[in-house]
Amino acid sequence: MTGTSGGKHAVWFRWVAIAEAVSWTGLLIGMLFKYVLSDNEIGVKIFGPIHGGIFVVYVLTVLVVRGPLRWSWPVTLLALAAGVPPLFTWLFEVWMVRTGRIDGGRETAVPSRTSVNSTAA
Repeated sequence: MTGTSGGKHAVWFRWVAIAEAVSWTGLLIGMLFKYVLSDNEIGVKIFGPIHGGIFVVYVLTVLVVRGPLRWSWPVTLLALAAGVPPLFTWLFEVWMVRTGRIDGGRETAVPSRTSVNSTAA
C-alpha cells in the first residue's frame, strides 16, 4: 500500500470506519432488546458509550486522514455524514475501496500504475 492509496492512513481509516459500523450494530441490537423485546437496557448501557467513543474517533480520523489521502472537501463531508446513519461508515469505506480512493489491500479499482491495464508488451 503505497503511493496515492495512503498506506497506513487508509488502513487506519478502514479499521475505524468498520469499528464504528460494528459499534452501531451493537447499539441497535441493544435498542431492540430495550424497546421491543424485553425492556432490558444492558445492551444500550454497554454499547452506547462504546459507540459514542468510536464515533468521536471516526470524526477525528476523517479529519486527520483527509490530507494524506487527498480527499476533496465534498468527499470529506460525505465521510463525516456517513457517521450518522447506522452502518453508513462501512458502506462509505466499501465505496472508497471500489472507486480506488483508498487501497483495499488488493488491486484498486483505479490502478495507480499504467502497466496494470496496459496491453503493450
